[in-house]
Amino acid sequence: MSPKAAAKVPKDQGGLAERAVRVLRSREEAEAYVASVCFKHGPPRLLGVELEWLLARRAEPPSIPPAPLDATTLVSALGPHTPRTLDPLSPALPLPSGSTVTVEPGGQVELASRPFEDLGSLVTAVESDAADLHDRLGRHRLYPRRYAADPDLPAHRVLTIPRYTAMEAAFDRRGTEGRSMMCSTAAVQPCLDLGERADLGLRWMALHALGPVLVAAFANSPRLHGRRTGWKSSRMACWLAIDPPRTAPPELSSADPVAGYARRAMEAGLICRRRPGGWDVPPGVTFTDWLAGALPEPPTTEDLDLHLSTLFPPVRPHGHVEVRYLDAQAGPEWVVPLAVVAALLSSTATTSAALEASLPVAGAWVTAARQGLDDPKLARAARTVFALASAALPALIGPGPVRELVDGAVERVMRGRCPADDTTDFEMTGGSP
Repeated sequence: MSPKAAAKVPKDQGGLAERAVRVLRSREEAEAYVASVCFKHGPPRLLGVELEWLLARRAEPPSIPPAPLDATTLVSALGPHTPRTLDPLSPALPLPSGSTVTVEPGGQVELASRPFEDLGSLVTAVESDAADLHDRLGRHRLYPRRYAADPDLPAHRVLTIPRYTAMEAAFDRRGTEGRSMMCSTAAVQPCLDLGERADLGLRWMALHALGPVLVAAFANSPRLHGRRTGWKSSRMACWLAIDPPRTAPPELSSADPVAGYARRAMEAGLICRRRPGGWDVPPGVTFTDWLAGALPEPPTTEDLDLHLSTLFPPVRPHGHVEVRYLDAQAGPEWVVPLAVVAALLSSTATTSAALEASLPVAGAWVTAARQGLDDPKLARAARTVFALASAALPALIGPGPVRELVDGAVERVMRGRCPADDTTDFEMTGGSP
């Protein structure tokens, strides 16, 4: 969901927006293009969210583990909201409050909101659309899982479009984590404007420095594929393992984040390219190599759009930024990470204080995913960060359920616990949504 545009570009198309296609002749030209499309400047007005849910069939009896999903059932359940990746003839209508529906490779359903100028309006619209979506799924005996990684089933790809076939082949060369990431994980992804040019560096650094703190506080995936993994966030463990140049956090520095991200895009390996004869590319070819003639024809801006859509850093710029490191939460708890991120980015003073509190643990991504708030340094930073979010939230939304949910999360964090600490093996079975 882009706060800058009401429509979401379908992921199978691989583009960031509709633009005139031109051939790229040099790395300098390509890096300038990345800077122009990924980083937009202006007042930080708009807010959105993307919600992903792992789905399972409701089993009879409930003690039986859920069965794998299939495309036919999803198409029937989603009806006119079915994305064209599942049914090319679908009208792909938005939900009543304007959210669009997409489907991830393993059948995870994603709701992408419209952009809103205030948190309250966003939450109201998404709650309404999520209820409509889950009602449709429920009528076909499908329910959303409570967790950010599939606790029961092996990775199973439902979508067969060329993009995901090429991605799976590329990730398989490195191990099994890529399939798990594609097919068996789900996230909450707040989307925010980058802000004015003068504020970009602070907001960019803060979102990255906060990453380990928020990963630890919202870790919600202690099991994957039928076993306890030893990680509080098995989802994040998959992301950190699959392809570091593509998924690893950048080094925190005061250097220009725009130039840094453009370099990263040039140096990342290609996963796929859209061509009539097939989407596969030879292993090890970077976009810089392609510009230098490694492939038969030169790349275009459309090719670079597709390449950018296959980069999965913890914070991804699309003109706005997607915060991609947060585990999916149970039931209505999805609103908590959204509200916390919005509150922490709501003023320069709060953002600066959150950055300062997070810097001592800014590189502790692995520790955060493995230990959650059991790590004393992360727990200490989280207490400060959540107190800051709690203090800033009343300026964004009035009293009510959102504030109550955030207050509950703050209380949990103060006790040094994350959602993964409150799960049991019984709750991980297919009998409990």
